[in-house]
Amino acid sequence: MRIDNVPRDYAWGSLHGIADLLGRPASGKPEAELWLGAHPASPSVLVPPTPEATTLPELIAAEPAQTLGPDWRAGESYEGRPRLGYLLKVLSAAGPLSIQAHPSPEQAREGFARENELGVPIDSAERNYKDPFHKPELIFALTPFDALCGFRDVAVTLSVLDRMIATGRAQNLPIDEVDVLRGMLAVAEDDETALRAAVGLLLGGGEAAEEIVAQATAIARSPRGTEAAEFDVVRVIADAYPGDPGVVLALLLHRVALQPGEALYLPAGNIHAYLNGTGIELMAASDNVLRGGLTPKHIDVPELLRVLDFTPVPAPLLAPSRTGALELFQPDVPDFELAHVRGDASLELTGPAIVLCTAGSASVQGSSTAVTIQRGQAYFVSPDEANLAFALHGDAELFVAQHNG
Repeated sequence: MRIDNVPRDYAWGSLHGIADLLGRPASGKPEAELWLGAHPASPSVLVPPTPEATTLPELIAAEPAQTLGPDWRAGESYEGRPRLGYLLKVLSAAGPLSIQAHPSPEQAREGFARENELGVPIDSAERNYKDPFHKPELIFALTPFDALCGFRDVAVTLSVLDRMIATGRAQNLPIDEVDVLRGMLAVAEDDETALRAAVGLLLGGGEAAEEIVAQATAIARSPRGTEAAEFDVVRVIADAYPGDPGVVLALLLHRVALQPGEALYLPAGNIHAYLNGTGIELMAASDNVLRGGLTPKHIDVPELLRVLDFTPVPAPLLAPSRTGALELFQPDVPDFELAHVRGDASLELTGPAIVLCTAGSASVQGSSTAVTIQRGQAYFVSPDEANLAFALHGDAELFVAQHNG
């Protein structure tokens, strides 16, 4: 069944990225994310509607065995309702998103129950946990895509801060608070302790954190500072969010420049922020976000510190497996996998799927149904179609989301 939606107009969204990709007229407002799925915050609509339903979640509620499979009761549900466990998005960022992390399944269940017991309204701006589910995610770059993700080795950050301090000293700029941050990172007994202390200082507010941000920004914007490539992230973030602690927090993280066709996987506890670019995002269907900066929204510093994994890790690139014209991105969770199709191929279904066409057109044949999908269109596929065969026309491109089988 064909599905569609209206892009969400978050302020950081591009004016034209989603429209240009999908061949749609631009609205004239920021278009940040196009949601394809059954999440209640922005459910996909059926094109055309059926007598039973106008949206995908309504259809799933009316026909759970047909839409999710006969064993749908064995999967996770929310308040007893059948649930599609993943959410596919087209994301286009013209500026930085919030610095954030997502909880593990255990943290999500505990946090959701705790806030329920405290009586925090589910729609409260102060609420951290909107549901009891985790929210791992991956992003596949369609354009050059700039992101911050995961804590890097403290030694790398110390070398950047050393250069920042030397640059500031050479130009008679204040450096004392940046030097305090450098010392905090250097004297800790291990990287995790150092990072926890530094993040706590930056997000804790107060004059010290404000001065660190002000000094780092002034150095990065100075004539000699603009010559240092590693200071660029400070300038980018300070231009969008002047004075925000994320300006300096970014120096603790990997900065990754994805090329089209590359992907990142962001598991529970991984601190990250997208800076700019257009991509396909696939995640577990959850609304649980712990924010750490670059946003006017609620920031709960103690809860973020509890959820964050402070272990330095390599940049979390996710390589696909390849079978002919099909690439399959499979993270280490059962919630989702993403297939990227650029030629004739087939894919066995592990459950319900969503197919999105971003270029050209293609024939999609299941066990009982065949459709021709055009650029900008998306289809929900019930699991009884069993296996999908794709015949692509010209320079076509498809993405298929389903559970990770």
